[in-house]
Amino acid sequence: MSKAKKILSSKPLIMMVWFLVLVVLWEIGASNMEKTKRTPENILPHVSQIVGSVTDGKLVSNNMTATQIVLKSAGATLERALIGFLFGSVFGFLMALLMKLSNLVEKTIFPYLMLIQMIPIIGMAPIILAITHDIGTSRIVIAAILTFYPVATNTLAGLNSVSKEKYELMYSYAANKWTIYKKVLIPSCIPYFFTGLKISAPMAITASILVDTLQGDGGLGCMLSQSLKHAMSIYVFWQIVFFSAIIGILSSVLMGFIEKLVSPQMRQFRQSRKHRSKA
Repeated sequence: MSKAKKILSSKPLIMMVWFLVLVVLWEIGASNMEKTKRTPENILPHVSQIVGSVTDGKLVSNNMTATQIVLKSAGATLERALIGFLFGSVFGFLMALLMKLSNLVEKTIFPYLMLIQMIPIIGMAPIILAITHDIGTSRIVIAAILTFYPVATNTLAGLNSVSKEKYELMYSYAANKWTIYKKVLIPSCIPYFFTGLKISAPMAITASILVDTLQGDGGLGCMLSQSLKHAMSIYVFWQIVFFSAIIGILSSVLMGFIEKLVSPQMRQFRQSRKHRSKA
């Protein structure tokens, strides 16, 4: 592959092109909105207006600027999302190991896991709140539940992906079950585990924001709801939308970065497999 083709097919360039296309489409929509009698800021402001509101020193509520409100609210939301994400990841990994150890456990628990994931967050939030009797705790629990399923299912898929030849090789060395898990199963499921983390990290943040809109008591979702009701600047809404999208993307990228640190040999294996498929 030539150098020019490598540059054109690089992920950063492709992402930049998609970003520019999105900005162009956004600006076209905002320009058309200006031709109507509706207030553009309330429907679809220009990107430059949203970016300008980040550095605008105008006080919009409680002697704070729009950016200060977003950052202060983000602290509470992201903290709850992070705690729920960590709990959900640990329990999801352990549950996958338990389901691998026992087919009975898998057949008993797996249908309930799917059932829980089918319940909308809007319906789940009041149920969890009624059980925990605490708004903060209920948000953490919901973030943990949404993290739990992708991590558990992907990790279980990784554990089940080990070929029979590897089992036979370990049995030939008289390896016990603990050794098989330590040397074969757990290393094999790590890439699948991180796939679950990449999926669930943005979901935990989104869930925390959505529950904030339903239960109040601060957080990004609460500020988002208030800004839509014009209790403060509408630019608080747009800043939260962009901030949430960026944080969600960065959380998934962070999981990929941690994966490379934890299992660099898997990254080399994937790269070599990609080169072989292109050859």
